[in-house]
Amino acid sequence: MEPSKVPEPFLKPYNPAQQEPKMLALWEKSGYANPDVCIEKGITKADAEPYSIVLPPPNVTGTLHMGHAAMLAIEDILIRYHRMRGYKTLWLPGTDSAAIATQSKVETDIYKAEKKTRHDLGREELMKRIDAFVEESKATIINQTKKMGSSLDWSRYAYTMDDKRYAAVMEAFVRMYDAGLIYRGDRIVNWDPKLQTTVSDDEIEYVEQKDAFYHFKYGPFDIGTVRPETKFGDKYVVMHPDDARYKEYTHGQTIELEWINGPITATIIKDAAADMAFGSGAMTITPAHSGIDFEIASRHKLDIERVIDDRGILLDIAGEFKGQHIKKARPLIVEKLRAKGLIAKVDEGYVHNVATNSRGGGIIEPQIKRQWFIDVNKEVKFPDGTTSLKQKMREAVSSGDTKIMPERFEKIYYHWIDNLRDWCISRQIWFGHRIPAWFKGDEVKVSIESPGDGWVQDEDTLDTWFSSGLWTFSTLGWPEETADLKTYHPTTVLETGYDILFFWVARMILMSTFLRGEVPFKNVYLHGLVRDGQGRKMSKSLGNIIDPLTMIEKYGADAARLSLIIGASMGNDVKLSEDRVRGYKHFANKLWNITRFVLENTEGLTLDDGFDDRNEFDSALREERRATFEEVTKHIDTFRLDLAADKLYHYIWDRFADEIIEDSKRVFKDGSEDEKKRRRMFLLYTLDWILKGLHPFMPFVTEAIWQQLPKKESDLLMVAKWPV
Repeated sequence: MEPSKVPEPFLKPYNPAQQEPKMLALWEKSGYANPDVCIEKGITKADAEPYSIVLPPPNVTGTLHMGHAAMLAIEDILIRYHRMRGYKTLWLPGTDSAAIATQSKVETDIYKAEKKTRHDLGREELMKRIDAFVEESKATIINQTKKMGSSLDWSRYAYTMDDKRYAAVMEAFVRMYDAGLIYRGDRIVNWDPKLQTTVSDDEIEYVEQKDAFYHFKYGPFDIGTVRPETKFGDKYVVMHPDDARYKEYTHGQTIELEWINGPITATIIKDAAADMAFGSGAMTITPAHSGIDFEIASRHKLDIERVIDDRGILLDIAGEFKGQHIKKARPLIVEKLRAKGLIAKVDEGYVHNVATNSRGGGIIEPQIKRQWFIDVNKEVKFPDGTTSLKQKMREAVSSGDTKIMPERFEKIYYHWIDNLRDWCISRQIWFGHRIPAWFKGDEVKVSIESPGDGWVQDEDTLDTWFSSGLWTFSTLGWPEETADLKTYHPTTVLETGYDILFFWVARMILMSTFLRGEVPFKNVYLHGLVRDGQGRKMSKSLGNIIDPLTMIEKYGADAARLSLIIGASMGNDVKLSEDRVRGYKHFANKLWNITRFVLENTEGLTLDDGFDDRNEFDSALREERRATFEEVTKHIDTFRLDLAADKLYHYIWDRFADEIIEDSKRVFKDGSEDEKKRRRMFLLYTLDWILKGLHPFMPFVTEAIWQQLPKKESDLLMVAKWPV
């Protein structure tokens, strides 16, 4: 190609649909996303400082949504930038089994088509069906992830249920059990009657709902509830020790009163858990069906009796209502209480949050179950002393080994850790990592392999978050001490939404500090939620969901990426509209047109590697450019990607295109030959800087332009050197 000719693509507007597949193919063929390839080809020094991110694994059966798109854009910017800065850069991809959601989906499909349940099929057949479904679905999320321009090293792809991760999960369970951190016991858990399994705190979604709020006469007390069907076993009334309204009552005092199925003896309990500001300040407790009530009962060694069974059916204690489902029984129970004169008043339309299983939609009914738990308070011996998992999780952040950004989330993290309860890790589903526990009568053995004849393996599987908690190091080869593990762990950054800070981030710190003796990551970058243009949460009911794949198809991935970065500071939500994405498509085309102008006016000139251009043009323009990119670099280094992108945007559009290029037209018309040459060199070098600086943010259009330049320092822009 002759340097004096403008390449043909620039004669037409930028077409992302035409260019993006080509750029993806070039990147994939190069292998440059693999740090080993960069070292082999001399692009990265073998002793360069490592920079690593492990992709938070999307659901293998899911599809890309705007939250994923924001995550991918942020992580790709960090990875591409650090690769250009010469780091040994690894971004490791993977997907998650999302066991409950996946099994629920497959079971639903089977029942619709065949009217069969998992019990009709059996465990082995259901697993075959699930595996087939996963394989069919896996390619969808992977291909959609690639469309965002994600510079992931697919040669290191991991899946939470693959053989290597399975081995890591088994090893982790056995080690933690042997250390006394995992135990089996009877505690209150989140129970989903619909799926017949326990559900992690991390998978609870609170859905706003309107219900009647009932005020009952419980002897001399006013007791409020939205769930009268749970109240059959209530024989304790709890009040705060400092509540002056009830100073005449003493702890342990008994009173006689009329209740749902006749007279009962109730006991007064004084406990600080009672909220003096809510309602009358007095409350009855249902210890078998409420986490808070269970804790109060445990503290005071109170009786605990089940009222509702695993299917949501009332038990013997309900008397005449025995055998009825709680939904059908509620109005009947209310009628009986009204007839007995035990209803003081009813507040209609009371708004409250109802706990549901985000993976299956079932309403959670707390139950006391024999399950496997991780003891977060037990003292264990760490290399640097004896402490609990909870304390170790706190120290990981307080010591500075892991930095949470924005900093305001550290206080929230500490509060959550300080109130952390033992973690229920067993599930009553079939898809997942089966618990390596074996039973023979009353004997229990925990081992990866079967202890021998007569031993039967636990039917339960592990909480998905257990395997996800190992993600930063299981993906790098643990429990083997691999070269990748030594090089890239602790990882540099864990980037995720602030809404799962406590669930996933804390779980990973827990697992890594115990199993590895080190934090899993040095920095936690929390992005906000992506909302619609009016600031509302995107939902099907509102009809305001913006599909990233549709935006990519219409405006290109670069526009979609930039719309999620500019104006989106760490930890803050971003408002997104189609008009906003469309605007950044215009910016991509603006860059295309800028390139055409520069190439048209730099005939015969090329960039020579290492060329010193300091005296080739006005020092003021050069200094302005240098200061701009120094500021961009500083912003990226401090994780202010929003400010870096905004700075580039305004320099390129407002300053370079609208002012410098316009002034260059005057220079090329009326300036001296020397002035013209200086300006041409400035334009050419600035285009080089712009393409490099903008590449992490808009990789497709910048790479497409780079491929058309007459002379360049590297075959692909993705491995060119950062301009400062």
